[in-house]
Amino acid sequence: MVHYLLNRVGYGLLVLLLVTIVVSSIVYLSPVDPTRMTFGQRMDDVTVELKRKQLGLDLPFHLQVVGYIKDISPFIITSSNGWKDEYRGIYTRIGPSIIGLKYPYLRESYQSGRSVIQIIGQAFPNTLILASLSILLAIIMGISLGALAALFKGSWIDRFIIFISTFGYSVPSYVTAILLGVIFGYYLRDFTGLNIQGSFFELDDFGDDIVVFKNLLLPAIALGIRPVSIVAQLMRSSVIQVLEEKYILAARAKGLSAYQVIKNHVLGNALNPVITALSGWFASLLAGAFFVEIIFNFKGLGFVTVNALLNYDIPVVLGALLFTSTIFIIINILVDLLYTWIDPRITIKA
Repeated sequence: MVHYLLNRVGYGLLVLLLVTIVVSSIVYLSPVDPTRMTFGQRMDDVTVELKRKQLGLDLPFHLQVVGYIKDISPFIITSSNGWKDEYRGIYTRIGPSIIGLKYPYLRESYQSGRSVIQIIGQAFPNTLILASLSILLAIIMGISLGALAALFKGSWIDRFIIFISTFGYSVPSYVTAILLGVIFGYYLRDFTGLNIQGSFFELDDFGDDIVVFKNLLLPAIALGIRPVSIVAQLMRSSVIQVLEEKYILAARAKGLSAYQVIKNHVLGNALNPVITALSGWFASLLAGAFFVEIIFNFKGLGFVTVNALLNYDIPVVLGALLFTSTIFIIINILVDLLYTWIDPRITIKA
């Protein structure tokens, strides 16, 4: 197990390195000038050039990429003057060099001057709550609908669930978000009391954070309809397959009730493909939340990333993508470990 985890962590770090190199290369090679995006077209050339030099944007792109990797790396081996004041960690001097460990430094936003870590730390809880509620809907409704359709295979209940799940999976989340927002947040607002825009955490009249639960409902439904649909279809197929196994017939022959058979023998064995889908969808929801958050003005990680792209705020864009990639890798590792807990027959090999 330890060997396996070390291998997965090593592969994960390699993936993060490749993602950083590819994305930062694309960003730094772009013809868009971040300083012009920050200060506007009317700023004089001298000031813009000074700012470009201050941000290191006057360097060749490969040096900019190497510099960014150096900043985000937890390990550092550099010259005596290579330790920045912004770094937080420990180091020791060995001759003319410095060797140390530090927290990843994601730099500061070009637009606001705030730390990228602070920006992500403020936005991510909104996205995490939104994705978690959406996946909770997928677990409760998807598994229930799928199992119900399988138990009533061939009936009108089965056909109806297949129809709505196929329709729900076919419609993109941003289309669903627009429809839900217009219908329930605009036309029917007097009846629903729901807002077409808003975040889970809002500021009151005194500038304090307050929790607004109703702002979470429409984005969560819009984001959760597709995973609910695919989980329902997977659960239906999986339950039907398990019901045809010989050990189910043996359990029935022993006199177990239908409830006992489903609870003790069917559900546990039918959940493996569903867990695979849920793990993939949870990671995808973090990416799919970008569109939903923009439509509902839900200030999560996707909202921040898209706004940073529009303003070409390079540190925020790179920091958000790197953070999202890290979450993807962690989720995949946790899912592999979850397999062995649900089905002891599955063993992990390094």
